[in-house]
Amino acid sequence: MSTETKDDQSTFSSYEIFVILMLALTQFTVVLDFIVISPLGDMLMKSMNLSTAQFGLSVSAYAFSAGLSGLVTAGFADRFDRKKLLLFFYIGFLVGTLFCGLSNNYLMLLAARIFTGLFGGVIGSISMAIVSDLFPLEKRGRVFGFLQMGFGASQVFGIPLSLYMANAWGWQSPFLMIVGLSIMVWLFILFKLKPVAEHLEDQNEQHAVVHLWETLRIRKYRIGFLATTFLSLGNFMMLPWGSAYVINNLMITAQELPFIYMASGICSLTIMPIVGKLSDRFDKFFLFTIASIILIVVISIYANLGPVSFWLVLIMNLGLQVGFLSRTVPSTALTSALPKKNDRGAFMGINASLQQISGGIAAAISGMIVIQKDKFSPLEHYDTMVYVVVLLSIISVLLLWRVSKLVKNENAI
Repeated sequence: MSTETKDDQSTFSSYEIFVILMLALTQFTVVLDFIVISPLGDMLMKSMNLSTAQFGLSVSAYAFSAGLSGLVTAGFADRFDRKKLLLFFYIGFLVGTLFCGLSNNYLMLLAARIFTGLFGGVIGSISMAIVSDLFPLEKRGRVFGFLQMGFGASQVFGIPLSLYMANAWGWQSPFLMIVGLSIMVWLFILFKLKPVAEHLEDQNEQHAVVHLWETLRIRKYRIGFLATTFLSLGNFMMLPWGSAYVINNLMITAQELPFIYMASGICSLTIMPIVGKLSDRFDKFFLFTIASIILIVVISIYANLGPVSFWLVLIMNLGLQVGFLSRTVPSTALTSALPKKNDRGAFMGINASLQQISGGIAAAISGMIVIQKDKFSPLEHYDTMVYVVVLLSIISVLLLWRVSKLVKNENAI
């Protein structure tokens, strides 16, 4: 291999940098819209007098609708320019988020979350398909690492700002802020992103439903889907209860809460590029396993804490970030190596749908496991929920091992 080829594989062109930035900004807005409901959870449950089951449903409603939308669109995903698909679903996401910001009761909020999920839940799979089309596998770990920084950035900047706005102007205001930012991102995509349509050259004449069915019939794809399902079940189960647990069980004040999310976000921004580079350099499954072990240890301790100091809660949350997010990059990179080019849109659509549906199931189940006697009482059975997450994490390691073997056997990495 020539030096020039090595340089091409190790560096990014100016346009590739632009694509990464654009997709990261897109991920930032979509992720913030989804995860902001967790730090707002304690405020929402108190202001609307919601039970844990109702709040769990408000989280899972987005995930279920996103999963359904992903399955419906997966068969069509490889038949259009991915730029046009991204623009279409992003404008729907904008409208849904606006409805969230205008909601004044639980039923309106629930309907708005369902509508937002129908559009927002597909954006991630379109972004992953764009990355798979434009970047070789040798660069994909770093690209996915940068995209995951959208999650960290939403915690460093988005969530603290959202909490400040919610305390000042009500819980609806963060959603209106997301709308304003997303309008600028949409225009950025419209005028700057080139068409992503090379995959159309390899298309056959299958009907969209047939294409979806044929994608589901491929055995190695199904193993990847199963790995995604169990990984997402474990990732989403703890997510809705972040603020409620630290405020009502660990006795952290509402004023201290933004600093915990900010520190966790800084940790994410720091570690994601590192994990991305390590994922391109070393065995992806090995990194995933190490991250899973870290996660299991940290959440087992975290679930059994009582009222403790702010600094201990901060350190434990940083450990949670390292464990959860360090699994995401290698698992995403490995799974993205399974589909052929003309199956990527359908594969990524189904995969994203399973992530969302699994997340909805996880949030709904955790809402039934965790109970709260009144809106100021500690959450009960939180430790039981965490032990379920431990079991799911062990299963996900076994399944990703299968994915890793399939990818290696085909000399894909």
